[in-house]
Amino acid sequence: MSTAVQNISLSGRKKQVSNKEMTFLERLYLVAIIKGLMITIKHFFRKKATIHYPEQVRAFSPVYRGRHMLKRDEQGRENCTACGLCALSCPAEAITMKAAERKKGEEHLYREEKYAEIYEINMLRCIFCGLCEEACPKDAIYLTISKELVPAQYDREDFIFGKDKLVMPLEMAMKNTQLKNAN
Repeated sequence: MSTAVQNISLSGRKKQVSNKEMTFLERLYLVAIIKGLMITIKHFFRKKATIHYPEQVRAFSPVYRGRHMLKRDEQGRENCTACGLCALSCPAEAITMKAAERKKGEEHLYREEKYAEIYEINMLRCIFCGLCEEACPKDAIYLTISKELVPAQYDREDFIFGKDKLVMPLEMAMKNTQLKNAN
């Protein structure tokens, strides 16, 4: 190797490495083994960090984000207008949607002229970051505080949540409206 190539440093900093011979004790690694054993013994006498799950439940963080849900308004109509901002803001590209025009007689189902005919979230890709919730101008999608994120399944297709699993149940929308009116 030429000296010009040896002097090149990608970071702009050079570090001189020494080839110092190890002593006999250093070659035995006795000090390193004793340090490791001391750490192990120290942890052996500490209180265990394990919780007994079914009996004890760990408290969730105040910024916890659970499963996705598509909101309905007070009349039970879907809030989503298929603008696609949630899909664009998703860093994992987990959201896919297809927009459609509302037909005559479907005014009780959708708020706006345009609605999401197909709205799917691939839960295997989703990282529960909440950017879809922040990007939505109509406040149509939100991440709940439910403790169950995604139920265990065996097939990949079962992890793609469509509108059947995402849209808020009508009873819940009516209950939310009653709570808002009571306050």
